[in-house]
Amino acid sequence: MDAEIRFDDVAIFRTIVGPIANNVFIVQCRSTGDSILIDAANEHDKLLELATTLGVKRVVETHGHWDHIGAVEAVRNAGIDVAVSSQDAHRLPSYDQIIEDEQVIPFGRQSLKVLFTPGHTEGSLCFELVDHPVIFSGDTLFPGGPGATNFEGGDFPTIIQSIETRLFKPYPKETIVLPGHGNFTSLGIESPHLEEWIERGW
Repeated sequence: MDAEIRFDDVAIFRTIVGPIANNVFIVQCRSTGDSILIDAANEHDKLLELATTLGVKRVVETHGHWDHIGAVEAVRNAGIDVAVSSQDAHRLPSYDQIIEDEQVIPFGRQSLKVLFTPGHTEGSLCFELVDHPVIFSGDTLFPGGPGATNFEGGDFPTIIQSIETRLFKPYPKETIVLPGHGNFTSLGIESPHLEEWIERGW
C-alpha cells in the first residue's frame, strides 16, 4: 500500500471503506514502524490486515457515528485499544480509553494532539499530527464547509465555533486537512469561506 502523504519521519496511509466511503487513515512513525489508526469505520478484515502490515498499536475515533465505528469490536477483539471522547463513548459498542482535549497520544517517536471540536456530535474530535502541517478533521470540516449538524448531538453554531477557534485561528493556512470522507483540502482553501457558510446555515 502506498502512502498518500510522506514526510521524512512519518507516512500517512488512507483506505476507503464501507457503504458511504469513509476515509480510514493509518499514520506510521517511519523510524519505529509503529502506527495509529484513525476511525475503525468498516470492513474489519481489510483494516486488521493493514493494522498487522503497518504496525497499528492503537485506534482513535473522531466521533461515534455508526459509519465511523463499524470495525471497533473487531479491532478490540484483535487486541488493539480503541480510544474516544467521553461525550461520544456511549455511541460505541465498546472502547478502552477516554481521550481528552489537548491530550498528546504517542505512536513510535511521533504523536497526535487531540482537539475537541464539538458540533457534528457533542464529542467530535480532530487530531493534529504534531510537528507536521496535518489535521485529521473527521466529520468536522470538509472541502466546502462543515460537517452535517442535523443528526442527534449536532449543532451548527457549535461546529462553526469549533472550526473557527480550534482550526482556522491557531493553525497556518498551509495546514493539510484530511477529512472523514472525500478529498483532502487545506485550511487556506477553506477559511476564506467561513462567513458564507454562516450565512447559508450549513
